[in-house]
Amino acid sequence: MTDDEVFAARVRNATKAYPGVVALDGADFDIAPGEVRALLGRNGAGKSTLIRMIAGVDRPDSGEVHIGGSPLGDGGVRRAVELGVSTVYQELSLVPWLSVAENMFLGAWPRTGPRIDYELMGRESNEVLGQLGLHIDAERPVATLSLAEQQLVEIARAVRQNPKVLILDEPTSALAAAEVAMVLDVVGRIAASGVAVIYVSHRLDEIRQVADGITVMRDGRTIKTIPAKGATTQEIVELMLGGVTEAATQVTPIDIDRSGTPLLAVRDLVVAPKITGVTFDLHPGEVLGLGGLLGSGRTELLRALAGFDPIAAGHIEVEGERIENPTNARMKRLGVGLTPENRKAEGIVPMLGVDENMVMSDFGRVSTGPSISTGLVHRAATELVRRLGIKTARPQTPIADLSGGNQQKAVIGRWLHADSRILLLDEPTRGVDVEAKAQIYRLVRELAAAGAGVLFVSGELEELPLVCDRVLTLHGGGIRSELHGAEITVDNILAATMAV
Repeated sequence: MTDDEVFAARVRNATKAYPGVVALDGADFDIAPGEVRALLGRNGAGKSTLIRMIAGVDRPDSGEVHIGGSPLGDGGVRRAVELGVSTVYQELSLVPWLSVAENMFLGAWPRTGPRIDYELMGRESNEVLGQLGLHIDAERPVATLSLAEQQLVEIARAVRQNPKVLILDEPTSALAAAEVAMVLDVVGRIAASGVAVIYVSHRLDEIRQVADGITVMRDGRTIKTIPAKGATTQEIVELMLGGVTEAATQVTPIDIDRSGTPLLAVRDLVVAPKITGVTFDLHPGEVLGLGGLLGSGRTELLRALAGFDPIAAGHIEVEGERIENPTNARMKRLGVGLTPENRKAEGIVPMLGVDENMVMSDFGRVSTGPSISTGLVHRAATELVRRLGIKTARPQTPIADLSGGNQQKAVIGRWLHADSRILLLDEPTRGVDVEAKAQIYRLVRELAAAGAGVLFVSGELEELPLVCDRVLTLHGGGIRSELHGAEITVDNILAATMAV
């Protein structure tokens, strides 16, 4: 038996480069049958590229991938599936209006003659669900299941294919803490049956419960594999960060006057199912960072503060005015503006001009009586383009034609047009280049210096020290820590967001 045959999956000296980016740089990885291996690393470390390579989605520029001793070669996804690789990605891919059984067999419904054999689908689906200890009726529509149950159906669908290697990409990121145990129990059952499980996650508490080993990636390389049992948060953080230093990137501390009435006060806020009790203040002139892992509830919190989603308990105060059940219309009138996490889907209207996108937060300012004035729209947009340094041939250019950084500046400009004093920025630098990031940081600091309060949410923890006066870390449904000034380091933020 060769070394490759001993492992369920093995990657040797894999490299992968995209224009301007080296995603993998001589990465090595192997996993034995029945093992649960956690894969950790910061954004851009190479985790996604590595698992896509094992799944056959990407081919290495050099190096080899073996599944159960057989080379994957250039066979792609079909070859990987034939060799026994199943993947459950972070985003659910179920069809809500179909039953559990129909989703379990999606794309391969069994037939008896010309008819779909629903009885066979139901029987085999219930068998797989039963093997995993799941009490889910295969005839139920997926839309009636909880998010945790839907995630488990995704996993059961992968298990039905009898894999040798199961890749789980952030399987609990969207789940509340009480639901995570269900997933971990199923993962344990799968591994006990001899399946190798590659478990991508940032949640150290659950990794310690479910994983046998932890492989840490950094800069496209697999740095080290250590036993999960006994691994400390500090040890893992040091492996993830390497020799990163932050002294030159720390924002100059601003002396914020916190004696007066806050712009925004949040008291014991509960937003089901992830936020179980959050309290904090945001003051004029302050950039307040909010750090947390995927699934920690960052976006849900901001959407509730902007009045898009209901709050289950607690209340909000805007400049001392108490608000029990905020609506988006009311929060906008009170000066609260939200830039959404998904800019393309929720932040812009692609085929409208830059000008129309920026003034839509308050058409009253560019209207004469009941009619919108094109002259006023042009004047307002031209001033915002100049003020924000948006690169566009003219304000009427469709916003979809702009770069990601210029689109983001236009989305922020929308709330400047409305004179919003409380800005909720959800991943404001996602998908923009380094120069545009620096411009957005500078813009945020200028807005704060002019008296605005900014709540800055980012999953790229290394950017929080570049822009924030204070950082709160969100973990387990609440605020875990509060960092000030020189305390705002990637090490401290990462340790707080990942700690048990």
